Amino acid sequence: MLRKSRGETALGFPRITGLAAIGFAATIVLANAIMVPAGLPLTGAEIGEVDAFFGTRGGVVAVASALTPTAWLLATLFGAGAVSALRRFERGRDEAWSLLGFTGLALQNVTFAAVIAIRLALTSTTARHSPATGGLRVLHDALFTLNGTFLALALIGLSVAGLRAGLIRPWHGTVGLISAALLFGSATLTPLVIDRAGPLGLLGLAGWLMWVVWIVAYGVTLIRLNQTDPTGSVPGAGRP
Repeated sequence: MLRKSRGETALGFPRITGLAAIGFAATIVLANAIMVPAGLPLTGAEIGEVDAFFGTRGGVVAVASALTPTAWLLATLFGAGAVSALRRFERGRDEAWSLLGFTGLALQNVTFAAVIAIRLALTSTTARHSPATGGLRVLHDALFTLNGTFLALALIGLSVAGLRAGLIRPWHGTVGLISAALLFGSATLTPLVIDRAGPLGLLGLAGWLMWVVWIVAYGVTLIRLNQTDPTGSVPGAGRP
């Protein structure tokens, strides 16, 4: 821990991981701000629309994809910070909700790495008019939608752990659990969601927007943890 004096605020691990959470949210929002205005096809879009986008917007896809390794690094760092803050409380209760949440974060990183890899592959196959494009498009949409399962795991695990430890406020936990329900619902309906673009896709979109709000709020919470608390306790950990 970096300290200049006993009473000065330190740039400790919780503060670093809280900043990582906010950085992760900013990175994924920026990536979408690059892709969506450029015409990124919605889940379930027709193959012609997919060909038109990935065949002519390869540069846009490359720029947005370049941001994602940073996002995965920051998400993992945030998860480690949340687990570090919560495990002291959980060990006393023989619980592991935070580990469930961290597992969800790790799995969403792996799944979305596959999504990004497929997007980069699509820029190549569409340029060559390869017959593989159709299959890649369906695989992309399926993985993209099913990833809601792992986001839901992260939201449930860290929301429940945070609420039981008194680390996060009730409204924050409620946002996380509603977001988890929406994302899990979208993942469950994957065959219908990817069949054609339609209103079912709004389930995942609403859940994703709430996920961004949730993770920013969690980052602020970690930043505000008392770095100089000699007991290293979690705020509210004494509450049932």
